Amino acid sequence: MKQKNSKSGKLRRGKFGFVQKRKRKSYGALDLGTNNCRLLIARPTGSGFRVVASYSKIVRLGEGLSANGCLRDDAMNRTIEALSVCAERLNEFDVAATRSIATEACRRAGNCDEFFSRVRKKTGLDFEAIPYEEEARLALVGCRNLLDGDAPNALVFDIGGGSTELIWAERDDSGAFEIIDVISLPFGVVTLAEKCGTDIVDPESYEEMVAEVSSWLPPFCEKHQIGKRVGKGLVQMLGTSGTVTTLSAVHLKLPYYSRSKIDGLAIDFDSLTEASKLLTDLDYENRAAVPCIGRERAELVIPGCAILDAICRSWPVGQLKVADRGLREGMLMELMQADGIPISGNPAAVDRNLPPRQEHVAS
Repeated sequence: MKQKNSKSGKLRRGKFGFVQKRKRKSYGALDLGTNNCRLLIARPTGSGFRVVASYSKIVRLGEGLSANGCLRDDAMNRTIEALSVCAERLNEFDVAATRSIATEACRRAGNCDEFFSRVRKKTGLDFEAIPYEEEARLALVGCRNLLDGDAPNALVFDIGGGSTELIWAERDDSGAFEIIDVISLPFGVVTLAEKCGTDIVDPESYEEMVAEVSSWLPPFCEKHQIGKRVGKGLVQMLGTSGTVTTLSAVHLKLPYYSRSKIDGLAIDFDSLTEASKLLTDLDYENRAAVPCIGRERAELVIPGCAILDAICRSWPVGQLKVADRGLREGMLMELMQADGIPISGNPAAVDRNLPPRQEHVAS
C-alpha cells in the first residue's frame, strides 16, 4: 500500500513497522545591501549544511542616497518587490529560523525605520540594520575556514555596494582566526560610482578613484604595523565580494559563473591586475558582453576594481584567496549552532550545488 507524506516527513518501513522520518529543519539568511538583496536557505548535513534555495536580485536600494541622505521611493519599491519573493521562499521551505540584516544603505538612511515598517507590513519580514563591526564579524565567521595556517595574520575584506569592510585578524593558540580590528571605508561600488562617475573611465579617472580609496588606509596600516608584517611574509589576504569573484571568473575565462571553480581559488596580484585592465580598457557595451559580467555589473565592476587595486597596492601580499561565501553563510552557521546543531563551517561541508529550479548567481 502506498503511504502518504505527512507534514513533518515521509513514512518509511522500519524494523517495527512504518515509522515517520523526521524532516531536517531549514534555516534562512537574508542580506539586504546597498546594491543587492540576497537570500540563502539551507539544511544542516553532517558537520556542514546544504543550500536548498538561493535568490539574488540587484535592487540598488542605496541609489541616490548620497545626495539626500534618504532612501528613494522607487528604490524602496524595487526592494520590497524582491523581498516579497524572499518571503515566499522562506514560507515555501517552512524555515525554522531566519535572520534578516541590512547594511550600509540602511545604516545611513534617515528614513530607515519607515522603510523597515513598510517591509514588515508588505512581507512580514523583520530587519535589523547591523553596525559595520557585526557585518565584518559575520563575514569572517562565514569564510574564515578558507584561511590557511601558514601566516599568523590575515587581511580579510568585503567590498560592498555602500562600504568596504577591512578586517585585521590574528591566529590564536587554537589555530582559529580572531578579529583584532575593523575599519569601514565609506566607499562601495555604488557610492564610488556615484561620486566619481563611470560613464567614461580613462586611466586618469581610474587612478583618481584608486587614490581616493588609498588615502583612507595608512592610519589602519600604521596602527597595526601591517606593512611591516606583509614585508616579512606574515600576512595572507582573503576577499569576499562580487568584485573578487567576478574578476576571478574573468581571469579563468569562464563562459558562465561556477562557484565550485571560484570559492577557495588562490589568484596572484598580477592576474588580478590583468583582469582589471581587460575590463577598464573596454567601454560599457563591451564590458557587458564579457561572460560573467552582464549589463547589471558592467557599470559597477570598475569602482570595485579601483577599491581592490587600492587594497592590493597598499599591502602587496602577492596573492589573494577568493571567497564566494561570507555574511549569509555566517548567519546560517550561527542559527544552526544556536539550535544545538554542531556546524564546523568546513568548506568541503558547505554544499552550494542547488537544484536546477533554484536561482544562484555570483555574490
